[in-house]
Amino acid sequence: MKPTNIKDPNYFHKVVDCQWACPAHTNVPEYIRLIAQGRFSDAYMVNRVSNVFPGILGRVCDRPCEPACRRGRVEEKPVAICRLKRVAADNREDITDRLPKAPATKNGKRVACIGAGPASLTVANDLMPLGYSVTVFEKYDKPGGLMRTNIPSFRLPEQTLDEEMGYVLDMGVDIRYNSPVESMKGLLDQGFDAVFVGTGAPRGKDLDIPGRQEAAANIHIGIDWLESIAFGHIDKIGEKVLIIGVGNTAMDCCRSSRRLGGKDIKVMARRPRQFFKASPWELEDAEEEQVEIIINHAPKRFVLENGKLVGMEFERLEWDAAAKKSTLIDTVILPCDDVILAIGQDNAFPWIERDLGIEFDKWDMPKVDEKTYECSRPGIFFGGDAAWGPKNIIWAVAHGHGAAISIHNHCQGVPVTERPEDGMNLLTTKMGISEWAYSNDYSSSKREKMKHVDLVERFKDLKTEVEIGFTAEQTAREVQRCLNCDVQTVFTAKRCIECDACIDICPVQCLTITRDGEEEDVRKRLSAPSINLTQDLYASDPLPQTSRLMFKDEDVCVHCGLCAERCPTAAWDMQKFDLLIQLAGSEACTKQFA
Repeated sequence: MKPTNIKDPNYFHKVVDCQWACPAHTNVPEYIRLIAQGRFSDAYMVNRVSNVFPGILGRVCDRPCEPACRRGRVEEKPVAICRLKRVAADNREDITDRLPKAPATKNGKRVACIGAGPASLTVANDLMPLGYSVTVFEKYDKPGGLMRTNIPSFRLPEQTLDEEMGYVLDMGVDIRYNSPVESMKGLLDQGFDAVFVGTGAPRGKDLDIPGRQEAAANIHIGIDWLESIAFGHIDKIGEKVLIIGVGNTAMDCCRSSRRLGGKDIKVMARRPRQFFKASPWELEDAEEEQVEIIINHAPKRFVLENGKLVGMEFERLEWDAAAKKSTLIDTVILPCDDVILAIGQDNAFPWIERDLGIEFDKWDMPKVDEKTYECSRPGIFFGGDAAWGPKNIIWAVAHGHGAAISIHNHCQGVPVTERPEDGMNLLTTKMGISEWAYSNDYSSSKREKMKHVDLVERFKDLKTEVEIGFTAEQTAREVQRCLNCDVQTVFTAKRCIECDACIDICPVQCLTITRDGEEEDVRKRLSAPSINLTQDLYASDPLPQTSRLMFKDEDVCVHCGLCAERCPTAAWDMQKFDLLIQLAGSEACTKQFA
């Protein structure tokens, strides 16, 4: 095996599983350590550099970081990364003087953003400090896009939305409310240097089965129904409600129904629970609010009496283990007053003329380059749900960062394919013979449970936020569960005397000194079984005594630092890895946070 190149930022970045899994690559261990020190404002700013909306995402992020968390290798549940993000947001001081600012002199380039959702606002956040004039066209009278219209206020308070979006808009963004773009050609005629499309996936899928048209008055499209609630157009629903679909939108619909008068609420799923799209915590919250989730039921028809919706007929199914093939058992009719369809979302681009050089695929989606975010017509970029369909807010933010780099390149005459490379810092944390600048004691604390407002209280007002947030005591316990995966074990082969002290003390047997060979063969000779191949195998230079190699299974290591404490020659060191993420005009943006 070739010696591992630890100078490649991607090597140690991948070892920091949470940061690697986050689409925006937020420096999770760093902000958790700052929270542990009570430095909430600093933790907030570390978050904001990459994810832009810490308070919003601390409440409603889909948490791709948590399934990747290394804590899950040593116990059942990962660190509550998302909820700690909220801790930093809720406890920060006034940070407005630390936010990026737009220069007084503009650079002469004009950029249009269509839609005021998270992707467009991220583009504006990255380009405004570089002197761009950014104009955002928003069809509603408030910003936020689907963050505002599709996420209920009991999960995401309006104050949090307005505050964090205000940090971007207050840089001088020209936002034009009640201004839907009805023609891409008309927009291009206004002479913008670049256009970013961040319109989301605004069309909910319908269910074309018998009785649909006759019962239309009591059948609602999920995202449209949530939008009507957000803007105060709907304030009640029938007592018996059926929700069709089991994604996160379905969970928002059933919980909103509970607050608008629904008493008997059922969520209907076609497949078994392990195949649901909804996040586990969303399902748990819905069931806590006495929503019943029924599996293996496929909609067959709407049942009407005297022209009025009274129920739905379902096929009861039995599935194979992979939920690919089903067998019909029988049919059942469930009574209902209203039905809400939450079976997915589609994109809609009727306002983009098809003779502008923008190519569309067979699903009527624009063909967008996954690295540059540019479509087939130069200067037009897509991001968020508008690019590849519905995902989470954090994905929209990541798309916004990537598109901003391309827009900056395009406007400066640089090929959009030229992407700035990420950098890294690697600095020892050694403070003494066995002392480190981070806490390497293993905490046996279990994951803290988020406290909720009592059921009776939360149903009194649609805007009552259900999750209270961690207490100071909960925060203190939870931050200690982080294993500091960004503090890396760095090995210097020429110092090793092959005493095996590090191997003896390693609590997880991640270290092995053995002869070289092909990786598949080496993995069979490791101290601990190499089961998870998603992480790399570290290989040292040949050791001076026997020319064998030091191998470390990065997947098994828990970054406890005992190998470095025990090593008599300091061949092992614990060094903090800092990924330097490149954004549009990174140098200019970074100075704003200095």
